[in-house]
Amino acid sequence: MPMIPEAIVTMLACARLGLTHSVVFAGFSATALRSRIDDAQAKLVVTVDGQWRRGQAAPLKPAVDEAVDGAESVEHVLVVKRTGIDVDTVTGRDLWWHETVEKASDQHTAQPFDAEHPLFILYTSGTTGKPKGIIHTSGGYLTQASYTHHNVFDHNAGTDVYWCTADIGWVTGHSYIVYGPLSNGVTQVVYEGTPNSPNEHRHFEIIEKYGVSIYYTAPTLVRTFMKWGREIPDAHDLSSIRLLGSVGEPINPEAWRWFRDVIGAGTAPIVDTWWQTETGAIMISPLPGITATKPGSAMAPLPGISAKIVDDEAKPLGAGGNGYLVLDEPWPSMLRGIWGDMDRYRDTYWSRYAEEGWYFAGDGAKYDEDGALWVLGRVDDVMNVSGHRISTSEVESALVGHHSVAEAAVVGAADETTGQGIVAFVILREGAENTGDTLIAELRAQVSTEISPIAKPRQITVVPELPKTRSGKIMRRLLRDIAEGRDLGDTSTLVDPKVFEPIRIHRPAT
Repeated sequence: MPMIPEAIVTMLACARLGLTHSVVFAGFSATALRSRIDDAQAKLVVTVDGQWRRGQAAPLKPAVDEAVDGAESVEHVLVVKRTGIDVDTVTGRDLWWHETVEKASDQHTAQPFDAEHPLFILYTSGTTGKPKGIIHTSGGYLTQASYTHHNVFDHNAGTDVYWCTADIGWVTGHSYIVYGPLSNGVTQVVYEGTPNSPNEHRHFEIIEKYGVSIYYTAPTLVRTFMKWGREIPDAHDLSSIRLLGSVGEPINPEAWRWFRDVIGAGTAPIVDTWWQTETGAIMISPLPGITATKPGSAMAPLPGISAKIVDDEAKPLGAGGNGYLVLDEPWPSMLRGIWGDMDRYRDTYWSRYAEEGWYFAGDGAKYDEDGALWVLGRVDDVMNVSGHRISTSEVESALVGHHSVAEAAVVGAADETTGQGIVAFVILREGAENTGDTLIAELRAQVSTEISPIAKPRQITVVPELPKTRSGKIMRRLLRDIAEGRDLGDTSTLVDPKVFEPIRIHRPAT
């Protein structure tokens, strides 16, 4: 569903009825939606006829129809008439929201549920390619979402106007549009649309019109604003803003300073928040008015949260040493498992430091000389593109699904706008013709269809072979070096160190 009130109403209705919901980002393909429906064995799908994108009605119902075709678990599809475009309906399965609500009673007695009752499943990318259904429960999750929203954002009910620009299809939307803010009596902006439609002034017009005082967004959007130029925000009265927040990926110091100086008039504090789908709520962040901040640093764990930076041997690291971020004590909103796959849950999050009983976050981190904590980004094979986590194997699988591709290797390369950009190297099947730009367009479309438009590679290079170790493992680290224009590291474990010569020759200039 798009960012409309009915989406939030649906989530809250499920919570009240004790139903476990699983919200899927509206930009996902029918294939991606179907995999989530099948994994969760969903009985009801709630959607819209279409959504408004750049002033035009874009259909959504056809993708849902494709996804639920043959899905045995789905009993009904409830459709919100958002745009009024014509859509096909299946008798006995499809119901219109407005007709259903009109017939329903406005009386309902809420029932109590156990604190560990599953509240929602939210799917996030994993290194195996199959999305992980992260389980969050009612009591602990709501406690921490509410606590962190109130304290990290210094929220004052009745006076603040709050705007989190995330989509409710992601955990930031769950925790900091729906459950956290509403539990604190927030007055907030919910926006259906893009930041540059009808023009690049859109976000700043909204801030000015509604007097937004707390603005929580992603570094990707901040860097986009920087590219557009400060004359755009400078054309608006943004004096209502008193607090800024960053989420989704580490924010680089240059963007941090621009965010504070241009959007926050040089005075608004920035809460640079670190957390994950799995943690459920903010774990590491400055507290406004309490923490002295540094551009680009998440600073310190929140009260009640315990985190360490350790090496491979579980030894704590001091200032300057790059290590792994671990959480060494429980927290209220911690994930309770992966839906239907507890073995994967243990292996993914708990096996690396099993003896210590620590949660492995999958992020690199370091302390500086003052003890401030800096998150360095992912250390596994999950890429972070504009705050969206996409697995390398998921994209590789989509590329190999094309009839011309024999093998693919995907890496995340630094991108000044999106944090990371997806770079792919593919080997063609024997006899397949390299049609140049036509083939590249087909491959990008293939990924868009199989996963989502957000997963389309920034760059695809057709190469004769890939760098592999003697055990057959593709050396993605070295491909990342090439993608980012660095000198190659150690190539001694490769079957053929000369493999990079043709890769460099075939690689287009960025």
